[in-house]
Amino acid sequence: MRTVTNINKGWLFSKKAKSAPETLPSDFEPVDLPHTWNGSDGQDGGNDYYRGKCYYARSLDKSLFTGEVNYLEFKGVNSSAEVYFNGELLGSHDGGYSTFRIKLPDINDENLLVVSADNSPDERIYPQVADFTFYGGIYRDVSIISVGKNHFDLEYCGAPGIAVTPQMNGSDASVTVEAYIGEADGCETVFEIYDGEKLIDAKSTDSENPKAEFIIKDARLWDGTKDPHLYTAKAILKKNGEAEDELSADFGCRSFSIDPEKGFILNGRPYPLRGVARHQDRPEKGNAISLADHEEDIDLICEMGANTVRLAHYQHDEAFYSLCDRRGLIVWAEIPYISRHMPDGTENTLSQMKELICQNYNHPSIVVWGLSNEITMNGASDSSLLENHRKLNDLAHSLDKTRLTTIAILSMCAPSEEYTQIPDVISYNHYFGWYGGNVAMNGVWFDDFHKKYPNRCVGLSEYGCEALNWHTSKPEQGDYTEEYQAYYHEEMIKQIADRPYLWATHVWNMFDFAADARSEGGENGMNHKGLVTFDRKYKKDSFYAYKAWLSEEPFVHICSKRYIDRVEDKTRVTVYTNLPQVELFANGVSVGKMQRGKYPFYHFEVENKGETRLTAKAGDCSDESVIRKTDSFNTDYIMKEQGAVINWFEIETPAEYFSVNDTIGDVLSTFKGKIFALKMLRIIKKTLGGSKEGGAMSAAGFKLNRTMLDMAKGFTIKRAFMMLGGKFTKEQILEINAMLNKIKKKKYPR
Repeated sequence: MRTVTNINKGWLFSKKAKSAPETLPSDFEPVDLPHTWNGSDGQDGGNDYYRGKCYYARSLDKSLFTGEVNYLEFKGVNSSAEVYFNGELLGSHDGGYSTFRIKLPDINDENLLVVSADNSPDERIYPQVADFTFYGGIYRDVSIISVGKNHFDLEYCGAPGIAVTPQMNGSDASVTVEAYIGEADGCETVFEIYDGEKLIDAKSTDSENPKAEFIIKDARLWDGTKDPHLYTAKAILKKNGEAEDELSADFGCRSFSIDPEKGFILNGRPYPLRGVARHQDRPEKGNAISLADHEEDIDLICEMGANTVRLAHYQHDEAFYSLCDRRGLIVWAEIPYISRHMPDGTENTLSQMKELICQNYNHPSIVVWGLSNEITMNGASDSSLLENHRKLNDLAHSLDKTRLTTIAILSMCAPSEEYTQIPDVISYNHYFGWYGGNVAMNGVWFDDFHKKYPNRCVGLSEYGCEALNWHTSKPEQGDYTEEYQAYYHEEMIKQIADRPYLWATHVWNMFDFAADARSEGGENGMNHKGLVTFDRKYKKDSFYAYKAWLSEEPFVHICSKRYIDRVEDKTRVTVYTNLPQVELFANGVSVGKMQRGKYPFYHFEVENKGETRLTAKAGDCSDESVIRKTDSFNTDYIMKEQGAVINWFEIETPAEYFSVNDTIGDVLSTFKGKIFALKMLRIIKKTLGGSKEGGAMSAAGFKLNRTMLDMAKGFTIKRAFMMLGGKFTKEQILEINAMLNKIKKKKYPR
C-alpha cells in the first residue's frame, strides 16, 4: 500500500552555491521547509529583493523509501526547479505554484537529494510583472510517495489520480468516478462512495480504463456556506482480493449557473457571490506558510460573512481549496497570466492551466477557471495575446466540461475588445474612487455596461483602497486613512447591494500583502488595500462594514478606535452592526438610537469635550472606544513619508473658490479653469519631461475612451499631483492651491 512520508525537516540551503553539490555540503546553512529566501528583502520596498538560483540539499536514508516504486512530490517551488538525486538530474519544472512529482531510480543506503529553486526573471515563465512579490524557495511541503509495482498514476500533471464528476438530475446526483493507472498487472479497480462513514455503493471494473457511474438518491447538496456537505469517493486497486493501492477524494453534489440578469445561481436559486480576493503571504514567512496560517485566513474570511474568495493570482495550496470545500466558500481559481503578455510564455500558461485544473478538479468549491488578470496593460489587440486566450479557453473546456471560464479585466479596457468576449463570463477590476474618478462611478459604469450588453455576465473582480494607521475627520480619496477606506467600502456596499446582476464581487484584498516595488502610504514594499493587516492582527473598520452587511453573527463595532485625539468641537462617530437597532452613549449618557435602514451603517454626531468614553449597544452586544479633545492635530495621525499627502487642515478652501480638493472635471468646467489647466500642463511637462511617444490620443496601448477620461476628470487636483511619484513637493502643491483660490466656481441655480 502507498505511504506518504513528509521530509520537510533537515535541509541545507545556500544562496551562494554556483552548481548542485555532489556530496552533502558543509558550508550550507540548516533550514526546515517550507522556506523562502525573500521573507525580509521581498517586503521592505525598493524592488531589490534577491531573484536568482539557490540550492537546497538533504540526505535521505534508504529506510525512508518503503515501496517498489518511489516518487518525490513537491507542492510548490518558485519559480523553476531542478531535481538531482545522487548526482543525476532527474527532472525540472517551470511554474512556482503547482505540484509536481519526480520518479526516483534505484535507491542507495544513503542518498543525496539536491533541488535548485530559481526565481530569476525569465520571459518564458509567469508571472514576471505584477503587483506582488515573487518569493523564491521551496515554500510548500515535500514528501516521498512510495507505492507497490501496481499503483495508480503519479506522473500526470501532479494530479491525484482520481477524478469525480457529480451532476444533478432533479434531486438525485449522477456521479462518475474515474481512476488513472500507473501500472496494474492482473488488477481490478473497486470504486466506493461514502457519506461520512456510511458506504452508499460500490462497483468493480477492470483496470484497463477504470470508470464507474453511481446514482445518489435524494443527494444532500453542497449548498454553499449554509450546508457544504461532502461525500467521499474511493478507488482501490486490488489483485487477488488484496489492496495494492488506494485513493480517495471528497466531492460535493451541486449545480450552478451564471445569468446576466440574476447573477450567480447555486442549486437553482440566486446566490449573489460577495467576498474577497486573497494573497497568501505573511510577514517574514512570505509564501512559506503553515496549515495553521491557512486556517486562520479562512476563519477571518468566514467571520466577515463572505461566501466567495478569488484565489489570486496563482494556484494556491491544495489545502486551502479543501478548506473552502469544507466551509462552503465559492472559489475563483486562476493562473498567474498577469499584467504583461509574453509571446515566449504561451506554453507556460497552458502547462500551468493544465496543472491547476487537473490537480483541483474534484473541489466542489471551484466554479470558474481564471484565464488571466489585467493582461492588457500594453493594449488588448495583440494577436499573440488573443491566440493565447483562445488556447487557454479551449484547454479549460476540454479538461473540464462542468465549469466556466473567466478573466479579470483592466478598467481601461473597453468591453468591445475581442479578448473580453473569449471566456464564458467576465469581471472588471475597477478602482474608481482610488486611482481615478470617484467612488460613485462604479455603479454607473456597471449600469451602462448592463444596458449596452444585457446578455453578458459581468462581475467586479477587484475594487478597494489603501489604509494604514493614519486618521482624519475629513477623509478624502488618496489620503491612506482608515476613515476613507471605511467610507469607500460603505459606498461600494451600497452600490453592489443594488445590482444583483453582478455575478460576483471580490474586494481587493482580504489581507495587506507584500509588493516590494511599492512605495506608498508611509510603509514601503506593501500593498495596504487589505481589510485586515498583513500580520492578521488588526481588522480595519472596513472589515466590520462587510461583517455588518454579510454576516449573521450578532455584533456591534465602533469605528476609528485608533483615532483618539480630535480637534473639532463636534465629531462624527460611525458604528456598524447587523442588529436592527443601535444606541450610542457618551460617558454613560445616550446620544441617540438608530433603527436599521437599508444599510447597516450608523453615523452619530458627538460633542467632543475633554475625554469621552463611547459605548455602543445593540441587542446583547456592546463595544467601547475613547475620544479626547485636543487643541492641535496629533501629528502621529499624519502619514510619514517624503511628499506625503497634505492634510485637510493645511489647505485653504475659501467659499465659492476652487482648491486642490476640487476635481479636474469641475475645474475644467470654467473658462479660467481651462486656462489654469494649460498652465499646469506646461509646468508638469517641464518637471517630468515631455514625450509624444504613442500620440496624444493613446495611453499604454489603448485608445483613450470614456472610462479613461472619466477617471482622469474624477481625480482631485491634489490626488493627481500626489500620484506623479513625489515630483511635486507639498510647498509646490500649496502654491498651486493658492492659484486655484483665485478662480471662482460655477454658480448653479438653486
